[in-house]
Amino acid sequence: MLLAGDIGGTKTAVGAFSQEKGSHTPIAEAVFHSADYPSLEAIAKEFLGKTGLKVDRACFGVAGPVLAGRAKVTNLPWIVDRAAVAAALSLEAVYLLNDLEAIACAVPGLRPEDIDTISPGQPVEHSNIAVLAPGTGLREAFLTWEGAEYRAHSSEGGHADFAPADSLQIRLLEYMRQHFDHVSYEHVCSGVGIPHVYDFFRDSEKTAEKSETTERIAMSADRTKAIVQCAFDPADPSPRCAAAIDTVVSIMGSEAGNLALKVLAVGGVYLAGGIPVHVTPVLKSPRFLQAFRHKGRFAEVMNRIPVHLMVSQVGLAGAAAYGLSHGPKA
Repeated sequence: MLLAGDIGGTKTAVGAFSQEKGSHTPIAEAVFHSADYPSLEAIAKEFLGKTGLKVDRACFGVAGPVLAGRAKVTNLPWIVDRAAVAAALSLEAVYLLNDLEAIACAVPGLRPEDIDTISPGQPVEHSNIAVLAPGTGLREAFLTWEGAEYRAHSSEGGHADFAPADSLQIRLLEYMRQHFDHVSYEHVCSGVGIPHVYDFFRDSEKTAEKSETTERIAMSADRTKAIVQCAFDPADPSPRCAAAIDTVVSIMGSEAGNLALKVLAVGGVYLAGGIPVHVTPVLKSPRFLQAFRHKGRFAEVMNRIPVHLMVSQVGLAGAAAYGLSHGPKA
């Protein structure tokens, strides 16, 4: 029996899996608010205690770089150590992956119901695949074909320098540089980035907004959630919030295209994370694909690259797929 987990800055999903049922059918699963717990071990112990299940190994996708079996969770005060987790839970083996590496591990086994296709493109079989996940932060990964199967590779590309693609984004970068010594794509294309872009439209662009909406967002415990809700309010959408989301989606398209070019992902680009799911209407507008394909002489190559949105719990499934593939076979 395998314990698998998708460890994020906002939430942690865990599940128990078996070889017989596979990575898409957990025997039990639960989601925890990460900040409510002092460690991953605390969540695992609570989950196993409530379910009464016995596991002999575990695999976790962690939001942060994994070095020598140890990871510092990027947006949490947690250190996840493979040996410490194994000792605390009395496990035979523990595998730690970067969370996007875990999500990438899920891609080869995706079912039709796991994806929403934005552009079908013309995929090249057994070619590289890119994965971009704007969630609390911005995470990236890619897959390469190794002769018989795909191999996932982690990346911290979300922390690369933000490169503006038009005059508005140049002004955004200038605004951000007043607040940050280094401006990365994560600063403007993620859950933590959406409020920064909103503040730019409020402070620099002076975009219109009703006073009650401004106050609602200012007082919200989760400004990102409030901005998204106000942008998509069917009765009275906020122009300022809508402008912020439009800009974030354009930047998302540009960076997805950058990643596709860097790894030559003619096998496809897969989007994951909470932000794309919550802004799907804008993601499906021309804005995203125009930014994705705006790559000069490589525009035609970009036009042929498929783009898919992963809509299921792929992080957990990917961690389970990796753990089951490395465990004893039934």
